Amino acid sequence: MRMLISFAALFLSVILLQLSSGALGPLDALSGLALDFTRQEIGLLGSAHFLGFFIGCWWAPRLMGSVGHSRAFAAFTAAGAIGLIAHMMIVDPIAWAVMRVASGMCVAGCYTVIEAWLQSKVTNATRGRTMGVYRLMDMGASLAAQLVIGVLEPASYVSYNLLAIVCCAALLPLTLTKVKQPETPSAPRLRPRLAIERSPLAAAGVVVAALSSASFRMVGPIYGQEVGLTAQQIAWFMAAFVLGGALAQYPVGWLADKFDRRWVLIWLSAAAMGSCAITALATDLDTTGIMLTAGLFGLTTFPIYSVAAAHAHDFADASERVELSAALMFYFALGAIAAPITASALIDAFGPPALFAMIAVGHAILIVFGLARMRARATPTKRTRYIYAPRTSFLIGRLTGRSRDNK
Repeated sequence: MRMLISFAALFLSVILLQLSSGALGPLDALSGLALDFTRQEIGLLGSAHFLGFFIGCWWAPRLMGSVGHSRAFAAFTAAGAIGLIAHMMIVDPIAWAVMRVASGMCVAGCYTVIEAWLQSKVTNATRGRTMGVYRLMDMGASLAAQLVIGVLEPASYVSYNLLAIVCCAALLPLTLTKVKQPETPSAPRLRPRLAIERSPLAAAGVVVAALSSASFRMVGPIYGQEVGLTAQQIAWFMAAFVLGGALAQYPVGWLADKFDRRWVLIWLSAAAMGSCAITALATDLDTTGIMLTAGLFGLTTFPIYSVAAAHAHDFADASERVELSAALMFYFALGAIAAPITASALIDAFGPPALFAMIAVGHAILIVFGLARMRARATPTKRTRYIYAPRTSFLIGRLTGRSRDNK
């Protein structure tokens, strides 16, 4: 309990930040539709967000080294709030894309500060419980953020200002806490080749994970509107995806620790292809049926990143944990930048089912590649522990590294 109280300010900042940033993507998609943006322009907004995310991951450790944790957090939060407030002042897709770069930097930068702070305070005895609470807060707030869309009016000053207020409120717990700031962590080297050297399949897996989650989160509202859902129903549709992913973590983690993780990835991808087919072909279902298909899609696609990350760490030693996590995040960011704009263009050309056709093709390629890699080398005899790996910042490797090694 003392540990939770000491981290209360950090966890509250995570909740407020997720409520603000998690609601922005779907709100931008619905606002873009209301303002007659093209689907490619709406997809560009999602891609711009992940471009900012990558910049924030890279820049945040260096900024913390220059000005400290609290000031870096304030700077990134200010960038996100400015981007939110400016939305309805300049109604232009290119200007909005620039604002989404700022919001992506805000998310990555703030999470990097929080994760570095947590890492400096936890011990081996408290690491598992801290990560458990952190995951709970992050996923719970992400779920709530999707539901917020149901009460926010698209293309409204009030809606964006409310999100900006929540974003600014995230400043208060962390900047007012009396807990001493930690020493500035050294920035991990970004070595993309490390992931390829340790596990090409893991690198491919995180790209496919980005293809699935980034396109659905950023372009899913377009699909929802195309199949006749209201704004409130779209909120539940997006929430069902997050809930399905949350429910999958424990059973998939058990399977990934018990069986060859390459088979788990392959069967997850096969199940994802099935869920894509069901979702794409079930546009005439009632609202409940559509929600269930979204939950099934989250159930089969959400855990892929964590399984791929665990498989990569099986081939790494303890000294490589942080840099390997950074390399995997790099490939996730690349996939997430490309996915929304590609998905929106396909929807525009071929209709709503094209979103899930694109994702299914990505998973089919992962299955073929996974089978080929199984012929290339045997599974390692010593394996790390499966843990849920949030796609938050490069520094998540510092929080998860020792947890993987402690059986």
